[in-house]
Amino acid sequence: MKHFDYTPRGVCSRAIHIDLSDDGKVIESVSFDGGCNGNLKAIGKLVKGHSPEEVAGILAGNTCGPRQTSCADQLSRALTEATAALQA
Repeated sequence: MKHFDYTPRGVCSRAIHIDLSDDGKVIESVSFDGGCNGNLKAIGKLVKGHSPEEVAGILAGNTCGPRQTSCADQLSRALTEATAALQA
């Protein structure tokens, strides 16, 4: 398993923790520090077992209220960075 931590910007959550399979093709778990606890736990459950690329594509550009981003959008950025790091 590969673990990645991401510091989101412009949202209430303070950190995103991602575990990917050894080959980086499957999300094993996602958790957030801070933010809307129930919603972010639900996101973690929904994305488990899916590919990082699929989830990043679905969540990219999602906004929260007047913000230009959201925790879901920040997760998409985190997943993109994590997969890029695995390919480097």
